[in-house]
Amino acid sequence: MSPVNPFDDDATARVVVDDSGTLREWNEGARLLLGHLAGEVVGTPAADLLDGRHDGPPTTENGRWHGTLALRHRDGHTVSVWVLAHHRTAADGAPGSWLAVAPPAPAAAPQDDPLIRAALTQSPCAVMVFDDRLLLRGVNEAMARLLGLPRDRLHGLRATDINSRPQNMELERLLRRVLATGRRQDLRSHLKAEGEDRAHTWVALMAPLTDADGLVRGVCVSAHDFTEQHLARERLQLVNEASVRVGSTLDVNRTAEELADVCVPALADFVSVDLLDPRDTGGEPDTVVEPPVGLRRTAHRTHLPDHSAGSAHSSTCPPAAAETGRLDFYPAGSPQAECLLSGRAIVAAEAHGDLERWMGWDPARLRQVREHGVHSVMSVPLQARGTTLGVAVFIRFRRLHPFTHDDVLLAEEVSARAAVCIDNARRYSREREATLTLQRSLLPRWLPPTAAVQAASRYLPAARSGVGGDWFDVIPLSGMRVAMVVGDVVGHGIAASATMGRLRTAVRTLADIDLTPEELLTHLDDLVVRLSEESGDDRAGEVGATCLYAVYDPVSRHCAMARAGHPAPVLVPPDGPARQVELPSGPPLGVGGLPFESAELELREGSVLALYTDGLVESRDRDPDAGLALLREALAAPGDSLDATCDRVLHSLLPAGSAGDDVALLLARTRGLPTGQVATWDIPADPSLVAPVRKQVLDQLAVWGLTDASFTVELVVSELVTNAIRYGSPPIRLRLIHDATTLICEVSDSSHTAPHLRRARTWDEGGRGLLLVAQLTQRWGSRHTTEGKTIWAELGLVEEE
Repeated sequence: MSPVNPFDDDATARVVVDDSGTLREWNEGARLLLGHLAGEVVGTPAADLLDGRHDGPPTTENGRWHGTLALRHRDGHTVSVWVLAHHRTAADGAPGSWLAVAPPAPAAAPQDDPLIRAALTQSPCAVMVFDDRLLLRGVNEAMARLLGLPRDRLHGLRATDINSRPQNMELERLLRRVLATGRRQDLRSHLKAEGEDRAHTWVALMAPLTDADGLVRGVCVSAHDFTEQHLARERLQLVNEASVRVGSTLDVNRTAEELADVCVPALADFVSVDLLDPRDTGGEPDTVVEPPVGLRRTAHRTHLPDHSAGSAHSSTCPPAAAETGRLDFYPAGSPQAECLLSGRAIVAAEAHGDLERWMGWDPARLRQVREHGVHSVMSVPLQARGTTLGVAVFIRFRRLHPFTHDDVLLAEEVSARAAVCIDNARRYSREREATLTLQRSLLPRWLPPTAAVQAASRYLPAARSGVGGDWFDVIPLSGMRVAMVVGDVVGHGIAASATMGRLRTAVRTLADIDLTPEELLTHLDDLVVRLSEESGDDRAGEVGATCLYAVYDPVSRHCAMARAGHPAPVLVPPDGPARQVELPSGPPLGVGGLPFESAELELREGSVLALYTDGLVESRDRDPDAGLALLREALAAPGDSLDATCDRVLHSLLPAGSAGDDVALLLARTRGLPTGQVATWDIPADPSLVAPVRKQVLDQLAVWGLTDASFTVELVVSELVTNAIRYGSPPIRLRLIHDATTLICEVSDSSHTAPHLRRARTWDEGGRGLLLVAQLTQRWGSRHTTEGKTIWAELGLVEEE
């Protein structure tokens, strides 16, 4: 097998002429044709070889020319030669050159070559045959038509002689491989053949031709038009890509952008997605569309550099006539309105003569269409689950060919998939908004001011899974005390929010009867078990919620707390490091039958207690201990206010501003009630001593400057102390507590029998005392203690100046 070199010593004449017209290369075939030695002509003008005047070869769009030229032989006579020439561009930006080839005369190609006959008779496709020197030995008529050259002029040419396109160079490289290995090779290319108005996808199959001894003597190349299969594969790939990329989030705008991104430039040069405005119908698009149709531009994408659906330039990039977010009304006769009314795709093309008719409803838009060379417009309705959502518009202005029937089917398929995703996102957004509304209505709108603590809170719904059942609350209790609670219901969505609302209401109700933390959690656990059973779930008794409940008394500065499967709080003393409170871990709510334990600790005034849910410290990429360390660090940092501390905590633990689970955070800075605002008397069980007690109370009110409340307080103290002496058990204690706006009167005894308010009958001598107390005070009630019970009453007051 001879070495392969484009300028080897064969019968085909080859010369290279640079763009200035100077001869740069001259092979042996050219010497045999015209008699000139290479040293005699290289460096001279190529025009000197022409016999007569020539205007220069007109080139085709592929930079190729072929025809017959009259050339001057070295001995002076004229030689008529058929020449094929094509321009070659230098890779390094240097001036290009022309390669001109003249194959041997047709007579030099035997017509009865058995190698050619076998190849041509065995292949029904466009075929050409190369010998072991990569020279063409013959082509059939189908191949000659594809090449756009006379069949009898191709003998002796190489693949790179026919054209200098990269595909021809790759073909010659693979031909060498076939010759060297004897194995088949395939080449797929996308190009426009001679005489075609659009590029096709071709597959060149190269097979070795062997003789009787199995030696490779040549290569048979058959070309197949693979365009339809290629387009079908591209359409399938686009559908598959749409199924993967469209709907990656449950966001309507992002889903619309993904639809536009997928289809540009694979299907169209410009895509816009306009949705029916849900605000006109209370969040649900109309089931019946009537013109004029109001559509809001949600997303668009143009096949131009530096333009994207979300960029600042996207609203002005051609041919976008509407900015993102803008609401336009489309009358009857517009493509958008007609496709929505008919429920099918509408295609308008300049080639069909109906583009101006469809776009004539808007002269400004029609003028823009003309300016940007738009020649084909397709409008496809977006419909899902029987609901019309909007329209997707596909436009071509860079591609030369209008939309075909297959393009319409593809657009409808992709748009149908996107419509389902948009509908899912719309339904999710509506449900999320409803859940958020429910959650906001169930969570406290503001934290009540108390004399016991200064509080601040934050709630952050989960970024992906939506609103859940996290909650927090601050509940004022009798005796200036305050209850603080944080809980977390398992799950997300409306059901979790509703369950959270029921638990929060239950906690408030149980807190009003002054249950201890462990007792309250026991009752709450029973409630969760009943809720699980009432839901009809076969998994009754499974974990439903966690909760932490704490009660702080500003008089004693003691805080009692208990938890049910909830993270322990973090305490930041006024002058010490932050630490997690050692608190017995009870079972989660809903397990049932297991006890809860409480713990009590003394809190100095100014201590900060942080109650939180696990979404704050736990995440997929962070260990809970690491999250707890970050929380302690953020809480320990000096801050001006609790609100600033809340923001610092969220920023430190959730730098992205979102969490994988709900987050509830409650911070409380403790206050202590000065001893001067509390007065206590131990009272003997003697009714005759009630009057001296009233006198002592009046003296204390005078010291506090609360003489305006003397009459009411004297009456309330008299009734409560008399009831305790008459119906209670010693020891009996009277305590007065006051702050700027409230005065509390408490009477305690060792009896566990609680009084009940009743309406006395006309002939009853007693039974009106508690009724008077209830009428004269803001609130009154009783609470059980380990020693007995306490009856209390609150009076609103304005401190004297």
